[in-house]
Amino acid sequence: MVAVKDLNERSREILRRVVESYLETGEPVGSRILSRQLPISLSAASIRNVMSDLEALGLIFSPHTSAGRLPTEAGLRMFVDGLLEIGDLSDEERQSIERQVVGSHKNVEDVLDEASKLLSGLSHAAGFVVAPTYDAALKHLEFVPIDNERALVVIVTEGGAVENRVIEIPKGLTPSALAEATNYLNAQLRGKTLDEAKAHLAREMETRKAELNELTAKVIEAGLATWSGTNGGGSDPLGKSLIVRGRSRLLEDVHAMEDLERIRLLFDDLENKRDLVQLLGLAEQADGVRIFIGSENKLFSLSGSSLIVSPYMDAQQHVVGVLGVIGPTRLNYARVIPMVDYTAKLVGRLIN
Repeated sequence: MVAVKDLNERSREILRRVVESYLETGEPVGSRILSRQLPISLSAASIRNVMSDLEALGLIFSPHTSAGRLPTEAGLRMFVDGLLEIGDLSDEERQSIERQVVGSHKNVEDVLDEASKLLSGLSHAAGFVVAPTYDAALKHLEFVPIDNERALVVIVTEGGAVENRVIEIPKGLTPSALAEATNYLNAQLRGKTLDEAKAHLAREMETRKAELNELTAKVIEAGLATWSGTNGGGSDPLGKSLIVRGRSRLLEDVHAMEDLERIRLLFDDLENKRDLVQLLGLAEQADGVRIFIGSENKLFSLSGSSLIVSPYMDAQQHVVGVLGVIGPTRLNYARVIPMVDYTAKLVGRLIN
């Protein structure tokens, strides 16, 4: 694949202008307009020759005969990787972000929800947060009876996060057996992370099963199965959950039926939360912000959307979640990238 260094100065400047025009207007740009914008003196004919070369390289294309040019995904990628000038946030912008997110600092959920709203508002796209995997230590667990066949499992982490799940319980289970299960689990799990708790419980159940009431043991095993993601949910209940805010903003710049169809496909993707939590995997290996354009991310390839993501870390620099922006490929990358980066660092600091 061609790289920025393979282009001469004239080609780089024209590609930059084509992309910047697209990001600003969404419309193709022609050689005559470019000739008035370029800092170097070039005739429209010379610009058309360069544009033909860029088109042959797969960096720009003409949507219609005799129309101007638009960047391809490869052209956008080259621009983002090698031509984009990313500024830093101003002190005022940083303070504004902190006021909005820190002001909601009642609990972890409030912080994450406010962060997703903030990202949506500043980017004019959809903001999202994939919630922490809760490596935080567990503080309390309780079984609350609902009826003769179901109980609510309430789990609280030391970070203040609360998770509720309904499990089926054996017939004939008494309130005292539920209380016994609660006491047993709190004695065994307090201060352990989720992974440590699951491993510990598996060992304990094997060695101490005979000491427990048979029905109580079944409740504990049901709880363990729930936490292990084997209850049919397909994901760890204390694992990855998704907050998406600002879907309606994606409709603000729709000009044609094909745009509307693209947004509809994106909405379908956003509803498929089981796939969306794969975003954590996409960002886990990243040292900072990652950018996915169109088909580079299989999850959003059909909708032709861009994804700007950044992990946020705990105090030990372990990735616990991901946040970012989902929107059209016309995102304002220069503004959104530093905004996502700073918000991720701020959220990481707050949840610690």
